[in-house]
Amino acid sequence: MPTLTPSLRETRPFTDASEAWAYVDELYREHTGFILNHFRQLADGNLPEGRIRAFYPQVEVRSRSFQKAVSPVPYGFLHSPGIYRTTLTAPKLFKHYLTHQFELILTNHGGEIFVGPSETPIPLHFAADPTEPVDGVALRAVDIPLRDIFDAPDLADTDDEISNGTYIPPTGGPYPLAAFTAPRVDYSLHRLNHYTATDSEHFQNFVIFTNYQFYVDEFCRLAHSFMEDGHADYDSFVEPGNFITTNQRLGGGTTGTARERMPQMPAYHLKSPRNRGITMVNIGVGPSNAKTATDHVAVLRPHAWLMLGHCAGLRNSQALGDYVLGHAYVREDHVLDADVPLSVPIPALAEVQVALEQAVSDVTGLPRPDIKKIVRTGTVASFDNRNWELRDQKEIVRRLSQSRAIALDMESATIAANGFRFRVPYGTLLCVSDKPLHGELKLPGMASEFYSTRVNQHFLVGLRAMEILREQPTERIHSRKLRSFAETAFQ
Repeated sequence: MPTLTPSLRETRPFTDASEAWAYVDELYREHTGFILNHFRQLADGNLPEGRIRAFYPQVEVRSRSFQKAVSPVPYGFLHSPGIYRTTLTAPKLFKHYLTHQFELILTNHGGEIFVGPSETPIPLHFAADPTEPVDGVALRAVDIPLRDIFDAPDLADTDDEISNGTYIPPTGGPYPLAAFTAPRVDYSLHRLNHYTATDSEHFQNFVIFTNYQFYVDEFCRLAHSFMEDGHADYDSFVEPGNFITTNQRLGGGTTGTARERMPQMPAYHLKSPRNRGITMVNIGVGPSNAKTATDHVAVLRPHAWLMLGHCAGLRNSQALGDYVLGHAYVREDHVLDADVPLSVPIPALAEVQVALEQAVSDVTGLPRPDIKKIVRTGTVASFDNRNWELRDQKEIVRRLSQSRAIALDMESATIAANGFRFRVPYGTLLCVSDKPLHGELKLPGMASEFYSTRVNQHFLVGLRAMEILREQPTERIHSRKLRSFAETAFQ
């Protein structure tokens, strides 16, 4: 069977970032359109005369010198002489991001950016929008496996070797230009739609992860009040099902239909221009969920993410409702052991820590020196066993004491370690909800009182921390602690 492809355009050099992005977009639309056109014809009963194949756009840059680039941000430069490449997808979604990356490379190194078709096929599954209607009855009537006609996802193109630091390029390149290949990005874009029931375009650059519906309810209540009051910073609020409430300042009203049945990890988006608003994701309980969510959100290249949840306090000096600002992590969650070895420290990031401290002061009204009365900074232990209390306590308590841990939960270390792994600034602010080592467990009545008096303040601290980070220049948020020896130029 012959292979049918679009007319392969030439690779073109660019010295203007916007023009380079426009050519990427042109190639992407042409190649995905070629696949979808044949797919729709197949649904109409028209069998193509060969195998359908189209390709992702590719961007390449070249460096000829070891001259050190002076960059205002910890990315945007090429570490060694050689060729650097990456495949790209969804250029419309990543327009501001890609244009910024192109501009930094051109500013720091001069020369040209080369854009053209790659040799990586676009799978049918990734060429189509996740909401693309498919006539399953008509396709079954064709009685030919789709893989006989179209390319399917290849797991060899979606691994995380680059992010994990295990990819070894040939001497002189091509070196990876970005942490994620186009198929890897596409994989996560489709997974995000599935898990969160909102389109990727709605995700904002400042993300709060939680596992408490109380916080989600308060986020929704506050977001709707912002829309009604014409808040100056936020243009719309998006809920699962892509149900959009527009700010009264912009005319108000709603579009879409709210989901009656929630997805596995519902996401809510308080949107600002250029995606500088706040997204909240209810990841549910456990390190596996935390890894799944952050694995996929990471491809959107957010500026910061934060874990806002509850924990077990491990010290007598802590009281129910006190806050824990994570500064280090005992990683007994295990879901990232193969990707981030336990020998790798997960450092606290000063930019995020300072923002969280300031947020506590702003919300509680306490001066910075006095917030230590309700906030303790220290090590958080994350376990993968929700019922760890039911094991023999001697060995567990000894290890927790040796680590100097002050709190225990199930998600924080995972979110911090994946932030480290994917170069996304991270932080943790937890609220002590029980003290199992001291016999202080939540009874139903106590829990109701605790949640009603503390949940709102804790949530507001997380929201305020994200606003503080958003007000800072991007180069201050992205810490150089997150960059490795031979780092990708793209953030």
